[in-house]
Amino acid sequence: MPILEQDPPSAALAASELELSVVMPCLNEALTVGVCVEKAVRTMRDLGIAGEVVVADNGSTDGSREIATAAGARVVPCELRGYGNALRCGFAAARGRYILMGDADDSYDFTELGRFVERLRGGAELVMGNRLRGRIMPGAMPWHHRWIGNPILSGFLNFIFRTGAGDCHCGLRAFTKDAWRRMNLQMPGMELASEIVIKGAKAGLRIEEIPITLHPDGRDRPPHLRSFRDGWRHLRFILMCSPLYLFVLPGLLLTLAGLAAIPIAALSGRGLFTGPWGPNFMFGAALAAICGTHLLVFGVLAKLYTHQVDPVFVDPRVSRWLERFTVERGLVYGLFLAVIAAVVGVPVVAHWWQTSEVVTPARWIFAGTLFVIGLEVMFASFLVGIMELPQERNRRG
Repeated sequence: MPILEQDPPSAALAASELELSVVMPCLNEALTVGVCVEKAVRTMRDLGIAGEVVVADNGSTDGSREIATAAGARVVPCELRGYGNALRCGFAAARGRYILMGDADDSYDFTELGRFVERLRGGAELVMGNRLRGRIMPGAMPWHHRWIGNPILSGFLNFIFRTGAGDCHCGLRAFTKDAWRRMNLQMPGMELASEIVIKGAKAGLRIEEIPITLHPDGRDRPPHLRSFRDGWRHLRFILMCSPLYLFVLPGLLLTLAGLAAIPIAALSGRGLFTGPWGPNFMFGAALAAICGTHLLVFGVLAKLYTHQVDPVFVDPRVSRWLERFTVERGLVYGLFLAVIAAVVGVPVVAHWWQTSEVVTPARWIFAGTLFVIGLEVMFASFLVGIMELPQERNRRG
């Protein structure tokens, strides 16, 4: 993000009195950016809102900067390409107590900004526009966005994070400057839309929605949005923000199912060399259990990492677990599993040594699985200890 020039004292004084900053990302929007800026400036003037329009330019070469400036905007250059980068640059430059973001393609009506400001004045910290509960004009949204992509992604995001937002990818939304600081936004691309909703919910912001109207954009070219590429970026980000659903739950399911399948097959009398539930099946169950353990370890490490690097994802449960965790305890748990593996497997090895036969393959496979999981637990304990080294001094110094 480029370093902004220092404002003169008079500008700084005026900035302290601003209530609203309207931030528009812009990349070659010469046909529409002037209209959007004019609507926002006129509406703030008519409503008596002390505000500004900030156009975060992402490298336009079609005269968009000059048009935006002439219409009354303050243009802030953003060298790093991407929707999220442009918006974050604009947020950082915003001087108002409230920030309203919206695209510069004239698909959102900036004459509606007063409704967002009213909600913010009333105590809301993040106000989302909702196109699905408002109006979508003919030609404003592709059918697969309206009926497939947006509902599925919004539903999945809400299933995991319970945000209460019905249209998680609407580009017209507003929040307080304090909420922006608390969200600690990082994403460079279109997935910033999901990041705002997820981090807003994780930060405990008061989130409200307003039905809005979406209009066909005024471009003479295809939009910057790419349906499948950007849809995947949203889905990927949603999953990466939830180690529980990405790693822990699948890992727990695989581990428990894999470990249970081996003794069940053996005790039911089906774990024989001649049957379909024999050693081949049990080897597959063992691999499932070991893969599940890998995922569980990944989940613990991912949860610990996000807990350390982003205040929004600080989890009291992780803090309590870390207070009780030591590398030594992890080694004891892993060693305990290894001992159980030895108790189960040593008789099989002894019989094999004497007769060159393995008459109980289930016990041998189950013992080997427990031993590998025990080793993983022991080494994973060291890895957690390494990640916690920066905090070790603060806890015990």
